Amino acid sequence: MTALLFLVRRNIKVFFRDKSVFFPSLITPLILLFLFIAFLGDVYRDSIRSVVEGFPISDSLVESIASGWLVSSLVAVCAVTIAFTANIIAVQDRVTGAADDFRISPVSRPVLALSYFVSTFLVTLLICLVALLAGFLYMGVAGWHASVTDVLFTLLDTVLLSLFGTALSSIVCHFVRSQGGVTAVQATVSAAYGFLCGAYMPIGSYAGWLGTVLKCLPGTYGTGLLHLHLMGGAIDAVTEEGLPAALAEGLKSGFDCTLTFSGTAVPVWVSYLVLAGAALVLTLVYVYLCSRRMRARSVRTADKR
Repeated sequence: MTALLFLVRRNIKVFFRDKSVFFPSLITPLILLFLFIAFLGDVYRDSIRSVVEGFPISDSLVESIASGWLVSSLVAVCAVTIAFTANIIAVQDRVTGAADDFRISPVSRPVLALSYFVSTFLVTLLICLVALLAGFLYMGVAGWHASVTDVLFTLLDTVLLSLFGTALSSIVCHFVRSQGGVTAVQATVSAAYGFLCGAYMPIGSYAGWLGTVLKCLPGTYGTGLLHLHLMGGAIDAVTEEGLPAALAEGLKSGFDCTLTFSGTAVPVWVSYLVLAGAALVLTLVYVYLCSRRMRARSVRTADKR
């Protein structure tokens, strides 16, 4: 345990000391939040008004719903993309030979692999929490409707998505052998993941078959949970302005707060089960890959002897 804690601290320190990696990772979510507000805010507001067309709804409530969508989308994307950036430490150690130095030390290989996983998760979670805090400030200015329960569930969603992103990135980066490779993978994930998880556009706006495929991806359910907990309170508030409850349910369905699969609404507990199960399965896959690599190296070492 002492060796694990030492290596985790070491990996985190190396990440934060590398200003070329740390600052972009920390600033990128804030830049994305600004870009979302500046360029996508009006799109989402217009979409909300089109859904409630013919019903009186205040601009402040529209702003509150839109802010919840923007912040939940931001955190959903960052939880995965930041994990790929944080995994650069493991790749750097393989490139520079630091990982080989650790292997000839008393530190066991399973502890070394676990240290990279834990440090990636902690760095990802920390940066996501910073992004979430900035998002909460924006939601407070736009119009706060989230309850304490919503905030607590949002934190749980962020933890699970960070764990999912860590497991996914650990598997992918397990096969990467250069820093340039990590950068290329991170850029690809950053460009595509927001569309694949329904963060940039509601799933219902995709073509029928594509929407069905995206609903099979775990990240979609994590994004839906964030949408529910950051938008749900504001959407429920439309009934306080005299709008029918059916309209509120329509907004939740249209903006992925309530996901449907084969025409059936997906319960919240099922979304949590899918997300947590995916994180667990991917973690086990990462453990298997690390174990296989360790066995292969042991065989090669024995053959050389």
